[in-house]
Amino acid sequence: MRQIALYGKGGIGKSTTSANLSAAFAEKGLDVMQIGCDPKHDSTRMLMHGRWIPTVLEQMYERKDLEMDDVIFTGFGGVRCVEAGGPEPGIGCAGRGIIATFQLLEKMKALHGDVVVYDVLGDVVCGGFAMPMRDGYAQEVYLVTSGELMSLYAANNICKAIARLSQRSTARCRLGGVICNSKNMDNERELVAEFAKRIGSKMVEFVPRDKAVQAAEVNQMTVIEHAPTSPQADVYRRLAGTILANDDLRIPTALDLDELEKLARAYL
Repeated sequence: MRQIALYGKGGIGKSTTSANLSAAFAEKGLDVMQIGCDPKHDSTRMLMHGRWIPTVLEQMYERKDLEMDDVIFTGFGGVRCVEAGGPEPGIGCAGRGIIATFQLLEKMKALHGDVVVYDVLGDVVCGGFAMPMRDGYAQEVYLVTSGELMSLYAANNICKAIARLSQRSTARCRLGGVICNSKNMDNERELVAEFAKRIGSKMVEFVPRDKAVQAAEVNQMTVIEHAPTSPQADVYRRLAGTILANDDLRIPTALDLDELEKLARAYL
């Protein structure tokens, strides 16, 4: 079973990328589970045709005797969808939903299949948000970023977490590569490719900004489902194939802040 985690700054496009990746894996006939690890709980919405599925944390508040059908829902292509959820803003730990979700799925013996995709908020890699890496679930981490400095800053911080956690006996996480989810910035492809090289990794895909993504979201579908013959759908399929074939997993070396800022300035 491949366990793949996409980490990146909030709003960078992790959920769109994760959902289309899961759809592309499913197209290949693979048994896929996608777990959204973000209090916004919108990771699986496009796979579920716009449906906001109940989160694990919500369900645990209401009941103690949860069954698989209460927290695992089947979306496009047979992808099994789970949303960890989180507490109300300003109350409690945002990582609590993730911890509770993994404990419950383990108890249910529900973590199985060919590929498990974890979609994890990466602005802050602490506590529960680090759990998929810390406890050996996320074996391959892919950083989703654009050329924007704050996105690179978040990606760089996640590199620090991978390097630190990789020293633990329970952690098996390694960096599989960097995905550039383009914001249509000048020299963005070159900047992100150089960032990936500097941290000791590689850019595995450049995802162009395309109206097909917006059109698919308005129609509450992934691009793979809504526009299967579009060039953008082929980008996600290519990314899925690259990840499946990737065995080049490394412990990254994060840049210091001065070097990161100097790098960003060089590509303006």
